[in-house]
Amino acid sequence: MSKLEDTTVAFAHTIEKLGTEEFIPALADTLCAFADADDATVIVYGYEEMPSVAFARPLKGKYESTLTTYLTGPFLLDPFYRAAAYDEHFGVFRLADLAPASFRMSEYYKNWYRTCGYEDECGLLIKLSKDNFLNISIGLTDEGARFKKKHAKALSDVYAITSALCRKHFDDILKAKAPTMRERMHRSLAAFGASMLTKRERQTVELVLLGHNTRLIAEKLGISVETVKLHRKHAYAKLDISSQAELFFLFMEALSHWSGDPDTDPLISYMGSN
Repeated sequence: MSKLEDTTVAFAHTIEKLGTEEFIPALADTLCAFADADDATVIVYGYEEMPSVAFARPLKGKYESTLTTYLTGPFLLDPFYRAAAYDEHFGVFRLADLAPASFRMSEYYKNWYRTCGYEDECGLLIKLSKDNFLNISIGLTDEGARFKKKHAKALSDVYAITSALCRKHFDDILKAKAPTMRERMHRSLAAFGASMLTKRERQTVELVLLGHNTRLIAEKLGISVETVKLHRKHAYAKLDISSQAELFFLFMEALSHWSGDPDTDPLISYMGSN
């Protein structure tokens, strides 16, 4: 069969399952085939108090617990999540298209991403409604595997029909639920350290958490590399930490004790419990 015929047949089988529990698994399998990928995870953001997993398969016996951890806070640092939630970028993206150059050196990568089972990722970011979006994360699991531009192109060719089907499938679910947590979580990240740090120190810490190196932080804030180093040094001293790893774990611990007030520094609740 031709490529067009293959595409038509694959989506015909998927469309037959629209509105049923079998739709998302069928769609995931179809998209994996298009990108020569090993696995897919589908996460919906915005219509529940925390992101919800619409589809995932356990990988090597550790994926489920890792994904559970992701949903409690690390998703705030996810390049795909931030592209959609903060920058409103929707479409097909490889990890290399969104993550900073130093991403694989970040504590987010070392302590979460590296353990999730994926070596590389290509995401279909789909806007479902004004306050909700979906990430269909297509993954490669073999060591050193990377998505090429041709894989992203193959997924881009079916992005329009995939988006339309997902909006139709999730329409009733979205009408039944109201967004409550996403904006509050964004503000909690921005407020992290507000009770102890200056504005520039907070901005520096946030960018460090997101995996940006010193040079990129300087470019984003419009300041010198030496000034970034000074802000980071002062912030670490105030937070009583000495490394990016300690900063990451402090952030995660603070989120676990967070009161839920979006304007309150998560560290206040954390410090009060210790």
